[in-house]
Amino acid sequence: MIYEPVIGLEIHIQLKTKTKMFCSCSANESATSPNTNICPICLGHPGVLPVTNEQAVRFGILLGIALNCKIANNSKFDRKNYFYPDLPKSYQISQFDLPIAEHGYMDIEIPDGIRKTARIGITRAHLEEDAAKSLHGTDGKSYVDFNRGGTPLIEVVTEPDFKTPKEAKIFLQELRLIARYLGISNADMEKGQLRCDANISLRPLDENGNIIGKTLNPKTEVKNINSFKHVERALEHEIQRQTKLWKQDNPPAISTTRGWNDEKQQTVDQRSKEDAADYKYFPEPDIPALSLTEIAEEMKQQLPELPAKRRLRFTEEYSLRMMDSKQICSDPALADFTEHVFSELHAWMNSLDDMADADDEMVESEKKKLGKIVSGWLLSKLGGLLSERSIDVRTMKINPENFAEFITLIATKKLNNATGLKVLNKMLDDGSDPSHVMEDEQLGQMDDEGAIAEIITKIIEMNPKEVTRYKEGDEQLIKFFIGQVMKETQGTADPALAKNILKVKLN
Repeated sequence: MIYEPVIGLEIHIQLKTKTKMFCSCSANESATSPNTNICPICLGHPGVLPVTNEQAVRFGILLGIALNCKIANNSKFDRKNYFYPDLPKSYQISQFDLPIAEHGYMDIEIPDGIRKTARIGITRAHLEEDAAKSLHGTDGKSYVDFNRGGTPLIEVVTEPDFKTPKEAKIFLQELRLIARYLGISNADMEKGQLRCDANISLRPLDENGNIIGKTLNPKTEVKNINSFKHVERALEHEIQRQTKLWKQDNPPAISTTRGWNDEKQQTVDQRSKEDAADYKYFPEPDIPALSLTEIAEEMKQQLPELPAKRRLRFTEEYSLRMMDSKQICSDPALADFTEHVFSELHAWMNSLDDMADADDEMVESEKKKLGKIVSGWLLSKLGGLLSERSIDVRTMKINPENFAEFITLIATKKLNNATGLKVLNKMLDDGSDPSHVMEDEQLGQMDDEGAIAEIITKIIEMNPKEVTRYKEGDEQLIKFFIGQVMKETQGTADPALAKNILKVKLN
């Protein structure tokens, strides 16, 4: 018998507002000492009146629009009652029956998956305040830091549409990227700015793939998973654990909550799972209902280009390979930099378009060459140098104009790989203009055929054994000779021209 996973996610995203959800305390919980960003409102003292953070509402609506949700005309806040040390007022202000957004979807691509694409339904997205943070000390005592309590969250709840743990991981990665593109959150899982609860159950299928018995069975919720890798591993473990129970004719009888123990690579039992009735929701009496129609129309006009659309446009407009577009667009700042570089190269692109009547295939080939040069130097060469220096595209001294000029020097063969790296390093040092560096350091490509031939003659005379081996059939030695030419010219010789001259002189 086959057991099919049924997976859904609940994701909490911490919104990047200046103040908390219902008070004026700073929402930057990590910048100060414990229990300093607090006030009577976020601590839930009697008689206080919470006031809704308008920016959080706008951010929530923006995410709802990006997830193709229906934005509510009217919404309200509710009290979700439960007792825990990190919730001083014994209830959380959240949303129950009238969330700000619902009935949306996200399309994802699944490389090497059992299906190549999937549409994941979004049940709802609602606003709420975060709880405080429990800290467990080495002294056996537990402590509570209330700085995080009251910071604004948006919770995204999906339909149980995932068929594999890999799909869940891909969805989370795309959701994080969308949040960053919208500018509503840094969505860093390691810092707790994006947290995931994964719900999973199994259902038996017959040999024809038809469901046997109930469509949905009691689920297990794996709580507060803090990395994409852990989400995938936790779900894989649950599939194995629950499959074993089904095969023993002892499937889960009730919904439960478990935690992920990464050290043991397994989930551990925590408690039975609450449902909505356990929380005794009722409308928050101190916060007026929200009328969202006007704000929603305003936010629709502010929706930026989203990652999936940008990846496709980069591929079509700039002739980049999709794998390069994905890597570039995985960082909004890098994508913006790339966009500006191609904008600076616009005149070059136009000159290629002017050739269209003559030879469309040649034009497309030249555009692909240019796209390959940009992505190669941007991702591999520049990316490697940035990593070595522990900086990134946001803090480096190279601007898009100078990088575009650098690319033209490479594309027109005024610089080769070796001299190009020297120029790029100098640009990173002080933001220099690449043409000035090339001239000052005399790094322009040497294309004087006579001068290169003279150098090659000298190299041949100095390496008689290698010449003999080459003539006896060891043609790989051509790389050795080219290397000697590049060494002699400090990397400035045209490698292609040097290779042609070498072949003539060695035969």
